Amino acid sequence: MESECEWCGFKFIGVTDGYQCDSCIYGLFHKTCANNTNIAHPSQMCGNILYHTLNYKPGRNRRCSGCRERINEGVLFICNNCVLVPLGKGRFGSSYFHFNCAKYPASEVIDVPQHHNHQLKLEMVKSCFTCAACGEDGVGYSYKCHECNLKFHVNCEKYPAEVTHFSHPLHPLKLLKGEPPAYTDKTCRLCGEKLANSEVFYHCSACNFSLDLQCIFHPPKKNPHDLNIHDHQLTLMPKSISFTCTTCGLNGDRSPYVCLPCDFTSHNDCSGFPWVININRHDHRVSRTSLIGAVNSVCGICRKKMDWSCGGYSCKRCPTSVFHTKCATRKDVWDGKEMKDEAEEEEDIQSFKVIDENTIQHVSHKEHNLRLDKSGIFIEDRICEACVYPIYHHYFYSCMSCSFILHESCAYLPLWKRHVVSNDRHSYKYWDYLIRCTACGSLSNGFRYEAMYASLDLRCASVTEPFVHKSHPHPLFYTSPRGICSVCNDEAHHVLRCIEDDCGYVMDYKCALLPYEVKHNVDQHFLSLCFGDEDANGKYWCDICEKETDPKTWFYTSKDCELTLHMDCVLGDFGGLKPRSRGSRYVNNASKYFVVVRNNSMSRPLCKQCKSRCIFPVFLKSWNESSSSYEYYCSELCWYS
Repeated sequence: MESECEWCGFKFIGVTDGYQCDSCIYGLFHKTCANNTNIAHPSQMCGNILYHTLNYKPGRNRRCSGCRERINEGVLFICNNCVLVPLGKGRFGSSYFHFNCAKYPASEVIDVPQHHNHQLKLEMVKSCFTCAACGEDGVGYSYKCHECNLKFHVNCEKYPAEVTHFSHPLHPLKLLKGEPPAYTDKTCRLCGEKLANSEVFYHCSACNFSLDLQCIFHPPKKNPHDLNIHDHQLTLMPKSISFTCTTCGLNGDRSPYVCLPCDFTSHNDCSGFPWVININRHDHRVSRTSLIGAVNSVCGICRKKMDWSCGGYSCKRCPTSVFHTKCATRKDVWDGKEMKDEAEEEEDIQSFKVIDENTIQHVSHKEHNLRLDKSGIFIEDRICEACVYPIYHHYFYSCMSCSFILHESCAYLPLWKRHVVSNDRHSYKYWDYLIRCTACGSLSNGFRYEAMYASLDLRCASVTEPFVHKSHPHPLFYTSPRGICSVCNDEAHHVLRCIEDDCGYVMDYKCALLPYEVKHNVDQHFLSLCFGDEDANGKYWCDICEKETDPKTWFYTSKDCELTLHMDCVLGDFGGLKPRSRGSRYVNNASKYFVVVRNNSMSRPLCKQCKSRCIFPVFLKSWNESSSSYEYYCSELCWYS
């Protein structure tokens, strides 16, 4: 199904660059539309910038300050600081503009109109008239032919029938609407955007040269001299040509800036990059360089090979950490701040103090020392205070005076780190508080990392690249957000991908961190995670819920392989909550409190919501004031219903 741009309303035809809202799946924007959300407009004598708004609801008699025609529902630009618009009774309000009137303002003079043979001039005086082009009445600004005394709607004539453009001086470009000619590549020669994304476009049939409206009204500079890009003046080469961009190291196929004496080529939109930045793929700052210099290097974001002779970003502390310029400055990677003039503070990020070879004092348990235990002896119901997962065969630190326990790996986590789910720095928090992990979506009340708009449980925060999983022969990486998990077939915002050619394997964080081994009272042995058997046939049943299982999907099995257990039945929804811990949720203007309880008694409680026996290893118990009795909830769905 073709998606429409939230700005201009035109569809995404084929594969094109664009932006998508982080919070929803519907906020789609063309690249050129998203890059022009705040713009200057010639009618604004105040010099202010026009700001965008979405899903505007029309006010009474509100008209566009560009064409003076009525504004209907849709996207528009507003100048909130200007008083051009009279509201009556001596009151004035903001200036409002149609999307196209703001982004592509009408020319004062049209030398070659679409529907007339004489020159037209824009009359910035509101009047009533009948349009000579479409025959409909109009109220607002108009184009007028002073020879014929005819008037036209601004929107009927605002785009000339032909233009002369500096990027194609040989012939004038003629206005075309609708589908581009079949012999063209259907893209703009300068920016590469699909022509179908533009309301109209201009074309030279003799040279097979096309430009969209964006490049007609806002073209790249012809001969820029920007020391941020190159020491010499550059020249725009408006032709189809394959090249490797010296600035960002990525390949291009059209209209580069060139400096012939220096053998310099650059995308015409590769400018304005910051010098020193923080990115969520690396804990240190990275700096822009004109020469990567590292042979056989791979970008730490897209995982594609980098051209060592081109520019990019690199870490001064970690010579092998290099990044493509455009990858490092992606909106889902960079926090948008230039750090060139900001001093980098040296911080102690270690979360523990070494007492001796096997003893530490941890920031989360300062009152007692913790001693390292390497015995690997399994003790029932022993869990890590940090990640809330059981301690089976792992090394761990245990308190020398109380029952406090941490996995060795959890004890060594730093006080802050950067993570792919957010552009902000995440800080280590070690007090009990219920969160929903941004990466995997699971509930947790163990230790966590928090940023302004993201919370991570320690297991997700500990994922590093390359991520190796037993189910897949290749390592996985976080190259880009959002994808369909190859394991559970659910869409997830944060996923790990296989970068091998034609593999396409995707795994979300929830499936990636499923424990390989787990202890459950359904069997005396450890249960092992099985990754499915494509050749399996016959019927299999889960011994916990007594419902049929699909052996071709992931499941848990016993040592003798006689069990096929649903993963949800083995783990439940509340595996990230500490047994005996307490919490609450807000319901009907009141807080409803709960206690986390292990399901290890002989009788299973009855769930208040689904009316079935609780089969999961952990459930919630809540006190009902009206009935003066406890209520039990077996899953998230039941608790939040």
